[in-house]
Amino acid sequence: MGDGQTDGILHITVAPDGSGDCRAVQDAVDAVPKDYAGRTVIHIRPGIYRQKVKIEKPRISLEGEDAESTVMTWNDSAGKMFSDGEKCGTFRSYSTYISGDGFTAENITFENTAGKEHVAGQALAASVMADRAFFRGCRFLGCQDTLFTGPLPPASGLPDGFRGPDEYRPRKDTRQYYEHCLIRGDVDFIFGSATAVFSRCRIDANERERDGNGYLTAASTPKGKKYGYVFLDCDLTGRARPGTYYLGRPWRDFAKTVYIRCHMGLHIRPEGFCDWHKPQAAASTVFYAEYGCAGPGARLAGRAPWVRRLTDEEAGHYTIREILFSDGWNPADAGVWLPDGE
Repeated sequence: MGDGQTDGILHITVAPDGSGDCRAVQDAVDAVPKDYAGRTVIHIRPGIYRQKVKIEKPRISLEGEDAESTVMTWNDSAGKMFSDGEKCGTFRSYSTYISGDGFTAENITFENTAGKEHVAGQALAASVMADRAFFRGCRFLGCQDTLFTGPLPPASGLPDGFRGPDEYRPRKDTRQYYEHCLIRGDVDFIFGSATAVFSRCRIDANERERDGNGYLTAASTPKGKKYGYVFLDCDLTGRARPGTYYLGRPWRDFAKTVYIRCHMGLHIRPEGFCDWHKPQAAASTVFYAEYGCAGPGARLAGRAPWVRRLTDEEAGHYTIREILFSDGWNPADAGVWLPDGE
């Protein structure tokens, strides 16, 4: 590789015009030695990279120069038919798949252009199955199921199963951190079982252009986990009509989603959260809560009765350090900047 290895880090440059070591991101990933023990930094120069990308090797870092001009994109969707007559399915529809632990990305757009959910169905821009995954200044663009934060739930509940690369693999807990990212979609566009913090992100809702509601999240937090999705100081925006989006609904019965000091736009429904026809779970096992939020969508008076309001003491435990780093993951190793008090 042209940039070579420095300070124990392997550097590879990707450029669509041929001025780097590779023209395609997947080629750069494939060039990393299988048993390489150090970190690999793949520098991605501006361009539109139209390729389905799979990253299973650990300690890979993708570094773009600017997220808006550095785009990894594809257009598979759940309803797409393969040549053998089999449907793609949700978990094979990803544009980028990431399972290598210790993954980081900065200034990259992950995109799926399959189209609106009522046309394309589920279409993942990114499937993140990695533990200790860190994203800063990235964009995730899609419609339904834009960002999947693995692992998968233990069982699908569908006759054909999950039909994806992780269906038969042991489930592993994952911790994921998203900072200053833009995540855009319409139905369940942040979903999965990870313990994930979204810090100072913009969560942007599409106008669905049809009757019905949208959902920002669909958590499937495993039973017994203290934290699921935590949104800290995020901006909930959207071009959607007023009162048409729920903050979340439970993909599984022990879903956890908490919004703290977020600004909520007018598109958020007064009820806040949906029980997804699971009233018993909503009342007993689901944990949905808010604290210190503002904006026209943050009117707590209209919230569903099972939505909780955290006390000052409870909210004090929702720090990045306590949620993600209490069991030994070093923030410095992940390149995570923690504000004072975190």
